[in-house]
Amino acid sequence: MPHVSVEFSKGLEQTNDIQSVCNQLFATLCDQDAFEDPSVIKIRATPIEFFRIGSEPQTFVHATLLLMQGRSESTRTHLNKAILDVLSKALPDVGSITVKDVEMTRATYASRVL
Repeated sequence: MPHVSVEFSKGLEQTNDIQSVCNQLFATLCDQDAFEDPSVIKIRATPIEFFRIGSEPQTFVHATLLLMQGRSESTRTHLNKAILDVLSKALPDVGSITVKDVEMTRATYASRVL
């Protein structure tokens, strides 16, 4: 853990290097004291074809940070801000950039990694 799921308005991949953004997010999270093992960090990005937002320009990026429960509010705030900073610098012309964190329950989380 953590996982970061990035949704973005379809078309941004035509003018921006989304893989580079994923790499920057990964590097940023690797540098955080909150995570000892970088092998557990996962970044995924998905274009969203249909959307409508209330601001202009009609482009957005939304990142969801999934964390195991138990992190302090200050740690979650710091991580969300670090993600927002990466996205804001990498995608300065995007109309709306948002980040939220979601705490996952360790008892019900399942995974398999080779």
